[in-house]
Amino acid sequence: MRQDVPSTPLSIRLRDVVQQALDERRLVGAVVLVARDGELVHRQAAGFADRESARPMDVETVFRLASVSKPIVSTAALALVAQGRLDLDTGIERWLPEFRPRLPDGRPARITARQLLSHTAGLGYRFFEADADGPYAQAGVSDGMDASGISLEENLRRLAGVPLLYEPGTAWGYSLATDVLGALIEHVQHMPLNEAVHQLVTGPLAMADTGFVARGPQRVATAYVNDAPQPHRLAEGETVSAFEGTVGIAYSPARIFDAQAFPSGGAGMAGTAGDFLRLLEALRQGGGTLLPGELVAEMERDQTGGLDLPDAPGFGFGLGFSVLRDPRLAMSPESEGTWRWGGAYGHAWFVDRVQGLSVVAFTNTLYEGMSGRFVTDLRDAVYGVPEVR
Repeated sequence: MRQDVPSTPLSIRLRDVVQQALDERRLVGAVVLVARDGELVHRQAAGFADRESARPMDVETVFRLASVSKPIVSTAALALVAQGRLDLDTGIERWLPEFRPRLPDGRPARITARQLLSHTAGLGYRFFEADADGPYAQAGVSDGMDASGISLEENLRRLAGVPLLYEPGTAWGYSLATDVLGALIEHVQHMPLNEAVHQLVTGPLAMADTGFVARGPQRVATAYVNDAPQPHRLAEGETVSAFEGTVGIAYSPARIFDAQAFPSGGAGMAGTAGDFLRLLEALRQGGGTLLPGELVAEMERDQTGGLDLPDAPGFGFGLGFSVLRDPRLAMSPESEGTWRWGGAYGHAWFVDRVQGLSVVAFTNTLYEGMSGRFVTDLRDAVYGVPEVR
């Protein structure tokens, strides 16, 4: 069943953007939710959750989250900080003595939870490597979205055997840091990551459809890849590059149904748009019972020391998501300090605390729903920016 709030200028603009992306076959389906000052002002499901069977998208559709997992797992880690059981600036070898990656010159490196949360730990991703013979590939490191068949412990062992890309704290690089953070949470909480995240975050927020295994395949959106003349269904084991000059992500759409797959903190969860909006709203409103306000303030503080994110002028990175440092440089109508990130299966979200806005756009089409024109058009529609073509 399709569910929408009454028509308003905002909703009309957003529906137009979604419909145009569907008509131009850039997207197969989408769920878009917008909350302003705690009130849901736009709720829309459009297109197909599964095109081949003509199963319509629904606001309760479950999506593979990919990197939308990161702010969920980051919040779980910060909940442990709030309890005084994890320290942001203590070396993680206190809890993970086996995880001791070294610098290229062989020197040992000290990594902190803050550096893991802010992606300044010196780690990388296999999918960023230029070809299939890169160091992570040779070590058999999993990015958390393939059918690897290994444990989280084994993946960290392999990761620790590859030299760091830079000395922790001296640069920024998007990475498997959140997977390491997941192992850290397991050790501090003394339970598997899926149970820990449920206990610390998804349980308290009643995010009932969000977890590391999707139990109802009939509710899960089929994944598609942008193609001509229309997106094609993502195949099991298919590799798709999101960035020119990189080998790309090896996908296993079936992984989310495999209870034996290791819990990837950075990419391994599934959930609904409504569940994720609950998390964003809890954080936007100051953390509620999850986190004290001072830790939310730390999440939204740029942790990069002024470094720009690659191909993202004006953006820094906080603890779990990017932070808009300079709207003019970013050419964005968003307020300074806006939080934003996405997910490789086709998702985008942002929180503008100045405007009281939380926006979630989950699609089943990569990479249009993460970094395509749709993301910019949706943002501009939220702010009422005139379309320029």
